[in-house]
Amino acid sequence: MSTNSRFIAALHAEKPAQDHADALKLYAFLIGSWRADVLTYDDAPTPHRGSAEIHAGWVLEGRAVQDVWMIPQSDLRKPHMPSLPVAGNWYGSTMRVYDPNLDAWRIFWMDPATQYFALQIGRRQGDRIVQVSEEESGTRGRWSFSDITASSFHWRGEQSTDGGSTWTLLVEVLAHRTSA
Repeated sequence: MSTNSRFIAALHAEKPAQDHADALKLYAFLIGSWRADVLTYDDAPTPHRGSAEIHAGWVLEGRAVQDVWMIPQSDLRKPHMPSLPVAGNWYGSTMRVYDPNLDAWRIFWMDPATQYFALQIGRRQGDRIVQVSEEESGTRGRWSFSDITASSFHWRGEQSTDGGSTWTLLVEVLAHRTSA
């Protein structure tokens, strides 16, 4: 077995860990592969449109969910291609780990392509999953999943410059499952 194969085998898990199994179900809907339409918002009269690809799985003995988000999707990526306005071209990964002491998820997004990194806390809020962060710039970030079904979800990336009193929509992702 190659070093790469051993690494993947050590990282990957088939199912969530049994301790905290109920709490780990929050992000279970993500497991699998997705294609998505992306809308980004700036001062233009209509949103900018792009495409995305998302893959997610259980990792670290089933104690975490890791994903990879790509804008544009892999079959459309080319060297030195123009970036999607507002969002840029993502090729990043999220690590989501349930923290029983907080009864919440600790989330780390890292994207070396855009050099954007975020530390967030995620929780269920009604029928949504909301992840919040304090950015280095002093703004707040809010990423949320809604309209979650077995075959689709709606993700929104928002920013607040007034401590969370008002939010500006920056990015929407409308995802559709391609495989479980």
